[in-house]
Amino acid sequence: MLKRHTQVFASVLRLLDMFLAFAAWELAYQLRFLWINFPPASMIPSHDEYLKAALFVVVLTGFVFSFSGVYRLHKVIHLRNEFSYLLRGTFSLLLLTLVAAFFYREFSYSRIHTLYFLACLLMLLFFSRILTSWTLHWLHAKGAYVEHVLLIGNGVSANKFIERLERLKSLGIVLKGVIEIGGKKNSDIPQDIPRLGGIEQLTQTIQAHQIDQVFIALAPEEQHNLPELKELLAEQWVDVRIIPDLGTFRTLHTEVESFDDMPIVTIVQSPMTGWNQILKRLLDISGSFFAIVLFAPPMLVIAMLIKLTSSGPCLYGQERMGLDGRTFRALKFRSMRIDAETQTGAVWASENDERRTKFGIFLRKYSLDELPQLFNVFKGEMSLVGPRPERPIFIEQFKSQIPHYMLRHKVKAGITGWAQINGWRGNTSLEKRIECDLYYIERWSIWFDVKILLLTLFKGFFDPNAY
Repeated sequence: MLKRHTQVFASVLRLLDMFLAFAAWELAYQLRFLWINFPPASMIPSHDEYLKAALFVVVLTGFVFSFSGVYRLHKVIHLRNEFSYLLRGTFSLLLLTLVAAFFYREFSYSRIHTLYFLACLLMLLFFSRILTSWTLHWLHAKGAYVEHVLLIGNGVSANKFIERLERLKSLGIVLKGVIEIGGKKNSDIPQDIPRLGGIEQLTQTIQAHQIDQVFIALAPEEQHNLPELKELLAEQWVDVRIIPDLGTFRTLHTEVESFDDMPIVTIVQSPMTGWNQILKRLLDISGSFFAIVLFAPPMLVIAMLIKLTSSGPCLYGQERMGLDGRTFRALKFRSMRIDAETQTGAVWASENDERRTKFGIFLRKYSLDELPQLFNVFKGEMSLVGPRPERPIFIEQFKSQIPHYMLRHKVKAGITGWAQINGWRGNTSLEKRIECDLYYIERWSIWFDVKILLLTLFKGFFDPNAY
């Protein structure tokens, strides 16, 4: 529905942004070398070289903004949200432009020009979006590019659809009213939504309100009405769409696709497929390699201190569960006695745990015992960012106690994660931790990973619940 309704609008926005990128690049050239020229340039460089670069920047803008989510209109229908996506896309564009300029050796581009370009592009995008918003509002007020929607059903699914539809008014998708099944007594629909009669008046309702699209959201006990609805709608010119009632299913990256002309609804799937999987793996390989090189000296010192302060190996591998339930040996610096679980069996570490070595207390306090897991990341068993891996013996217990617990295994386990930087680690609420893990999986993007990694530098190494 939304994709078809906004397809032309998204294409126009993309072309407009590419034109604005070209205009900003040209304007930056004029400001840097002709109009302001501060600090004074020793010479005015060839405009042809900057013109060639402008064509590259224009094409790059289209790709970068698309991958950054700038044109996902169902997420950026409010200006504040839209500007956040534009900022992310613009700074990504700037970074890639600087990288390309660094490797291009035939000509040296002005860094001050690049800063002018950033300022000009942000300013042009800001005003263009405000103008676009005003134009859309004016067109919708005139009745242009408006879709009139009728909803049939009054259950939970129908109510959820109404909540989401309210956010799309600025795109010209308007709910004219609802036809309830079974009367208002069993209805979940808000009272301010117009009631447009019953099924028997469906034909007249469609004609009277100039309905363009009909959405059917029937509860399981209302499914017997489908044959009658099918016959009535077969005589109409409207688009017909069905909203499935998924009951208590927890959805995860829901997708609808056609399989040999048969509609298939995917309600649970991993976001790490296709290019997403490749991008995340590239981040893991490069990030873990850099971190291993950076932390190699302190890791060697830690290993020697463990050997000097307690008997036993400096490293140990503990069985953990990761992506799709596959187990692996998670590496850690040994922070407990070698006989730590001889009497207790598998238990979580607790505050003032007597099984810890003296040096192990320090390691666990600052999460330094987790550093060897960088090698797990480099091997592909873990990721830099993801839900923390748990031991299979605990998972058998948690999966029947905590709703949706196993969904966290739809991505690779990570060294750090959204739950950890929000303080849900160690012996804290499992429910809150799982809530954070699922939030991360549902909203995953490569930029979300980068954000978590940056936050980890400031708040991930020390936590009062790490013991």
